[in-house]
Amino acid sequence: MNRFTPPRLARSVLPELRSHLLSPAWREPRIGIVHLGIGNFHRAHQALFTEEAMIAAGGDWGICGVTLQGDVAKRDALMAQDGLYSIVERGMEGERVTVVRALREVLAMPHDRAALFARLADPHVRIVSLTVTEKGYCRDAKAGDADFGHPGVMHDLAYPERPVTVPGILTAALRMRRDSGNPLTVLSCDNLAHNGAALRRVVCSFARAVDPGLADWIETHVAFPSTMVDRIVPATTAADLVSARAALGYEDRAPVACEPFRQWVVEDHFPAGRPAWDRVGAQLVGDVTPFELAKLRMLNATHSTIAYLSMLAGIETVDAAIANPDMHRLIHALMTSEIAPTLNVPLSFDLFAYRDALLERYANPALKHRCAQIAMDGSQKIPLRLLGTLSKRIATRQSFSRLAFAVAAWMQFLLGRTDAGVPYEIHDPLADRLQSLAASAGGSPDALVRVLLDVHEVFPTELARSASLRQTLVEALQALRKGTLHAIAAYA
Repeated sequence: MNRFTPPRLARSVLPELRSHLLSPAWREPRIGIVHLGIGNFHRAHQALFTEEAMIAAGGDWGICGVTLQGDVAKRDALMAQDGLYSIVERGMEGERVTVVRALREVLAMPHDRAALFARLADPHVRIVSLTVTEKGYCRDAKAGDADFGHPGVMHDLAYPERPVTVPGILTAALRMRRDSGNPLTVLSCDNLAHNGAALRRVVCSFARAVDPGLADWIETHVAFPSTMVDRIVPATTAADLVSARAALGYEDRAPVACEPFRQWVVEDHFPAGRPAWDRVGAQLVGDVTPFELAKLRMLNATHSTIAYLSMLAGIETVDAAIANPDMHRLIHALMTSEIAPTLNVPLSFDLFAYRDALLERYANPALKHRCAQIAMDGSQKIPLRLLGTLSKRIATRQSFSRLAFAVAAWMQFLLGRTDAGVPYEIHDPLADRLQSLAASAGGSPDALVRVLLDVHEVFPTELARSASLRQTLVEALQALRKGTLHAIAAYA
């Protein structure tokens, strides 16, 4: 071993770690949760809540994490550390590192299909949770059912015993649980409105195409609680590896950086039981809808707005963007005047305090949350984050110019160049089609609006037909063509 390389983080070295890095009140749990989509967000959010819940109240809620894209490197990196990893929380007051032990196993589909289904059949597993992003649901955004034209869904219909998609995997798992009589709760933790109900519809529509009787059983017997999740978790950087190594004295090749803030609101419907998440800060409620809409429309919508405007202006991170006084004023005004009035929240939820807290979180200089990361998959995010609010404002004949400005920024973003002409990559399930359409507009704002509003996967027909929206988008694009920073100042 190179003498400058510290030994690898592993469970065998836990007794050697300093006490501030982890709680000593710990026993190794059995696996009780299978999580699909073992990305950074889950590891900084639900996995940490679950670890703390087991410390507070016990229970066998160890996690089996699953990568769905064949990410063997992630599986191997985590399993080389016995599932351990560190969380690097960065805030205005400095940095805090902790080690998480709740992750007991990592599997990679399709390589570990047999092991995954053995776990899903295990009666000790009582929750399957998901963070697979909007596109991972293979969902027809217009109808809400499974997208039966999706290649993965078509594969799973033809070969249901070898599924590769979320609806295919869950349907196969729920068939096993029905046959064995062991209940299972399916918990979406993605940024989808009514995510539990949305996931139920996708799974039931797929199951009905395979086995109508199974679909009836799922609708009657399986719980799909909705959730609202909130924590800013950037992609891991080389600096995070250095921070983890310095704090631990061991090498961690899978650390996760995040902000100190975290929030989790969960509908309390778990027939098979759950960890004591309510003991460690999660809010267990009867209806998560007001909270999820507030988060989607206030945080996620403004995050996307910042990201697309910043990509055009050549600004790399959220903190650098919000440090621009005009950008700060724009986002403050967008939340205050156009988004908050569309929300109906409990009296205890102060929307303007939430607005101010979001602006403060965006300004955190320690996170360096890359705008390019937030800008990914816009065709999946724009409908959820911006278009619902926009439709409501238009329907009630209220101003929507800043919301339209955000959508116009996404349209301009599809041209693939900054104001200075620097090219950037566009990562989106519809990237080729969207970029081709944007290029076909030939530089005309009116043509760009026309061709993109015709993309029915993004824009509902009624909204796309709005003459006032078309005109407002054209005006916003004309402003952006004069320079993004100049346009931000005008709309602020």
